[in-house]
Amino acid sequence: MYSFKDNLNLTMSRHTYDFGVIGNCAFTAHINLKTNVSWMCWPRFDSSFIFGGLLDNKKGGEFSIKPSGDKFISTQYYIENTNILCTEVEGDDGVYRVTDFAPRFFQTDRHYRPLMLIRKVERIKGNPKVIVKCEPTGDYGKVTPEPSQGSNHIRFLGLDGAVRLTTNISLNYILEEQSFILNETKYMVLTYGPPLEAALAETVEAFLTKTTNYWRGWIKTASIVNFYQREAIRSALILKIHQYEDTGAIIAATTTSLPESPGSTRNWDYRYCWMRDTFYTLNAFNNIGHFEESEKYFHYILNTTMEEKDRFQPLYGISGKKSLDEIEIPLEGYHNNQPVRVGNQAYTHIQNDVYAQVLISLLPLYEDKRIIFTERFDSSGLIMKTLKMIEKTFDEKDAGLWEFRNLQQHHCYTYLFHWAGSSAAVKIAKVLRDQEMGELASSLKERSIKMIEKCYVPKKKGYAQAVGVDRMDASTLQLIMMNYLPGSTQNAQDHLKALEAELAAKKGLFYRYKHQDDFGEPETTFLICAFWYVEALACVGRLDESIEYFENLISYSNHVGLLSEDVKESDGSMWGNFPQAYSHVGLLNAATRIAHKLDKPDFL
Repeated sequence: MYSFKDNLNLTMSRHTYDFGVIGNCAFTAHINLKTNVSWMCWPRFDSSFIFGGLLDNKKGGEFSIKPSGDKFISTQYYIENTNILCTEVEGDDGVYRVTDFAPRFFQTDRHYRPLMLIRKVERIKGNPKVIVKCEPTGDYGKVTPEPSQGSNHIRFLGLDGAVRLTTNISLNYILEEQSFILNETKYMVLTYGPPLEAALAETVEAFLTKTTNYWRGWIKTASIVNFYQREAIRSALILKIHQYEDTGAIIAATTTSLPESPGSTRNWDYRYCWMRDTFYTLNAFNNIGHFEESEKYFHYILNTTMEEKDRFQPLYGISGKKSLDEIEIPLEGYHNNQPVRVGNQAYTHIQNDVYAQVLISLLPLYEDKRIIFTERFDSSGLIMKTLKMIEKTFDEKDAGLWEFRNLQQHHCYTYLFHWAGSSAAVKIAKVLRDQEMGELASSLKERSIKMIEKCYVPKKKGYAQAVGVDRMDASTLQLIMMNYLPGSTQNAQDHLKALEAELAAKKGLFYRYKHQDDFGEPETTFLICAFWYVEALACVGRLDESIEYFENLISYSNHVGLLSEDVKESDGSMWGNFPQAYSHVGLLNAATRIAHKLDKPDFL
């Protein structure tokens, strides 16, 4: 448990995101150590924030429960094995706890996941005096709603939806931001759409119990390895709430425009679903034995790609929206880092690895014996269409995994996934007894191998980023992890050493690449690459190093175990959008890989 000391002007050498995150697969909310809801988008992940102090202290609104004094200490933690967050605050007059959660539980044959943020405030010690502020905003800070007082609620008029705060706190205390003594438990329920009409205290307590039981039951049914199990559990829980259950989409992060490094202008909107993440995300859910999330994600992929005729986009909106126009919003930005962007121009990029991502995601439907044949649907048309897209674009240069905006190449990573996707299609063709599919897939597989080998740099004994260059790229760690270069071979050992020589940072951190791109030379390491490195070390038998570096990487989490996208090598600072689903996928997959090696040392 970590502490935050307010107004003491402490100098911190490491930048961290001092937020816990709650959610229910319909929305998420970031709550900071000052109890403020600093980021929350309604009614969808990709909607405008209703609280956005993370990006603008003036325009972002506020929802906080602070002590009346200027100085206080707070600690924050999750209720064990849940996505329910507690913030304990110690001020001059006493101690109190704020419990924040988004209701989620099974009810009437469905998951109940309303647009409802619940805050329970209870006295722990003394007679704490608190001030409650609830000031939502709309349209990225352009709209300030008008509060309208009811009998036991406040309506906020002028927003796109009906937003209402129902509470047993004096409404005048809230509207006038007046302090009051917390001498009994107080409840606040903020809703979008249908308000809470039932008895307040009884309903909140019942929802809290049901939500606690839901998350703990979900974890109990997960096959999470024993290796650093607590960290793996937190990663599984946070990954779960990055899924937008209505469609099955899984977003990269719930935030936008948190910079990859300060002043870099690498500030992107990650509230969308990247096709490139499909393989890793589905692998993570499969590793923990959760098929419901995988099935929903698969159906999202199917619905998104089925009607595409010419090519698949690298990313789509959470409802399958294709156009994600990138615009800049006039906000001050996180720690004054601008621009603040909404939308992501990468949807227009050519990234040809996406086709194989779809093929690999389909493979379990045909190969996993736990899925009986009658539960499948005929996706052979999609498989053939996707294979033909690979064939059509095979000789095309693309932007690659890292979405270079002004650099088109024949990327090794793209051809590795052509190889993997074609290999998956060969297996599917055998199940379907489809000769044409099998022949096309086999042909593409052989062509892919030839292109991958063109990336080999003899003087480095490793595979470069792309054909015709000698610079290294962390994405080619996948050559080892996906068994193109079996870990037992000298080629795998040599390739890993070549990557380490150029891209390895201290204690397991890893750069994506080191060359100049559209925005200069990268200043921070990328956490998912570090977890790939850990996996690759395990694959080649360097298990002691793999474990050592894994242990170091998890130390870069924040006070409640959440990971960012990027880490600065010099001081371990957290940067990039937060929390990053991709980083938690990396942790889960790396933990699983190491655990399997520990269980089966003869496999090394």
